[in-house]
Amino acid sequence: MIRGRYMRRHHGRHTNGNNVRPGVSPNHPMSGRYLHTVGSPPAQTVYYHWRHCYQPGHLRWTQPSHLQHRLSSFSTVRHPSSRPPRPPDPYNWSYWRQTGILPHTQPRRGLQLSAGLMDHSNSEPPRKRKRSSDRRQAGEDLQCSHERSPPKGSRIPKGSPEWLHNVTCTPVPPGKFPSSPNESPSTPELKRHWEDLSHLCTAAPSVNGGRQKWPFDFSVMSYNILSQDLLCDNTYLYRHCHPPILDWRHRYPNIIKELDKHSADIMCLQEVQEDHYKQQIKPSLESLGYHCEYKRRTGLKPDGCAVVFKRERFSLVSCHPIEYFQHGIPLLDRDNVGLIVLLQPIDPRCSLTNICVANTHLLYNPRRGDIKLAQLAMLLAEISRVAQLPDSKVCPVLLCGDFNSVPWSPLYHFIRDSTLEYDGLTIGKVSGQEENPRGQRILSVPIWPRSLGISQQCQYESQTTDSDLRDLERAEPDSFTKASIEHCLKLTSAYSHYLKESSQPEITTCHSRTAITVDYIFYSAALGDVMAQAECSVPPEKGLQLLGRLSLVGEDELQKVNGLPNQHNSSDHLPLLTRFRLHPQEEQKHLHVGVFGDCCLLGGAVIKTCLGFVL
Repeated sequence: MIRGRYMRRHHGRHTNGNNVRPGVSPNHPMSGRYLHTVGSPPAQTVYYHWRHCYQPGHLRWTQPSHLQHRLSSFSTVRHPSSRPPRPPDPYNWSYWRQTGILPHTQPRRGLQLSAGLMDHSNSEPPRKRKRSSDRRQAGEDLQCSHERSPPKGSRIPKGSPEWLHNVTCTPVPPGKFPSSPNESPSTPELKRHWEDLSHLCTAAPSVNGGRQKWPFDFSVMSYNILSQDLLCDNTYLYRHCHPPILDWRHRYPNIIKELDKHSADIMCLQEVQEDHYKQQIKPSLESLGYHCEYKRRTGLKPDGCAVVFKRERFSLVSCHPIEYFQHGIPLLDRDNVGLIVLLQPIDPRCSLTNICVANTHLLYNPRRGDIKLAQLAMLLAEISRVAQLPDSKVCPVLLCGDFNSVPWSPLYHFIRDSTLEYDGLTIGKVSGQEENPRGQRILSVPIWPRSLGISQQCQYESQTTDSDLRDLERAEPDSFTKASIEHCLKLTSAYSHYLKESSQPEITTCHSRTAITVDYIFYSAALGDVMAQAECSVPPEKGLQLLGRLSLVGEDELQKVNGLPNQHNSSDHLPLLTRFRLHPQEEQKHLHVGVFGDCCLLGGAVIKTCLGFVL
């Protein structure tokens, strides 16, 4: 059986003579698999030579004269004291190249990107491969699988080489980095520059009693650091890479140095492998002054999401992990997670509102937009609950992560526009990852069942206020019959998704299959913010102003450094880095009232009163 364009051997499988296909010898161990039905020229060539040389019914290899100088490893004489020589394996194409029957091909090292979105209408999408339970035994170091195969239509070497082994046996002390393996050939460093946007902010500074109130500026990073387990399970995505740069002993110090270099006040990390987090990443970040929170994926998945922040700049108010897997709801049967923290800025000069920081890694599968939207609805409902203020409004929100959706896709528009009309929308088009999506099923109405306990406004149903219920009843007797969803958060993307100089798309992730944007930092934009939409902004003290961001790059720049990962960038994603400003809250006026006869003292002012009323 041929998988896509590539063949896989079934070791130890012999065909019963009663079930042999016509024209195939039952004596040959590969008789259940044959090549003459394959249309590719190399397969036809191999089949021709194999059938010409191997004679059914004779347990011997007949070496033709024109190949005798090439096939010296196979004897043409059957010695009584030796076993009959086995015919060459028709599926071992390396052997046929050695004989000269097939041309030699050099392993591909250069990066060859597909055009923007993935266009694999006739093949399975590249997916993050699942790990079986027997591969994670207690106390056993994980190694790359030797029996993994790529999705249909992909290439992958037969086994994962030694250099991809997941080295976790030696914990590294904080601040100490292990020596890298054999250095790869020198690769130019990716050039990214800082975009200063502070001069475009129009919000005026707060002034109280003639005294200016100091704003609170802080930086935020979102970074998918690439789990080593997932790298090992998906080596076909990194066949353009020089082998040593994929070794964790090279990647780990690079990642920590990059995090330390940018020194963001808040960092949202995805694909953080649990054993690496406990043994190396968390100790290193704590030594740099960070507080760390972590949520591992459910099931057997070894990675998860982490939110870390500088202890000198924020204090933790609360932490809320989210599991998207829900028992009894078939739609939500995946192991993705989210993590929300509520942080209090530390600044003795002024009073600042809390900041709600959410981090997630949504499902990858391009054809399951229904699952992505249901996972997102769960996340937005929890954000709405955690970020709610006493006046029923919400504090500033930062929504970061790998959303596995491209800019301007329906899922992206739902986050940014707070609403999505999905009547007739197919599940394969929700994320926009594929130009020719194969998921053709129409999104159901409603997308998620009522048993989830989340309304079509992405709020917990018990949270909905009486006024909200009355408005909903007037607008639609049963919102679960309407093909639309919405949320109450007013969010804006910190990146424009196009390069200013060339108008080419920005890239946040790149490997052998594609180069697109799937990583985002969304935030509650304050009035006057450079990225704010008029209808999606909030007062300055309850929103954030974007002061700057680390620029992204396009495909041309990535080509020059041989894509991702490379010698200097040790993930297949680029970190997003932004800087925000939070304005102080309006001070609450505490009124002290003292009544003296027909006068009252109100905040130091004497006001005439009559029968208890102010004149």
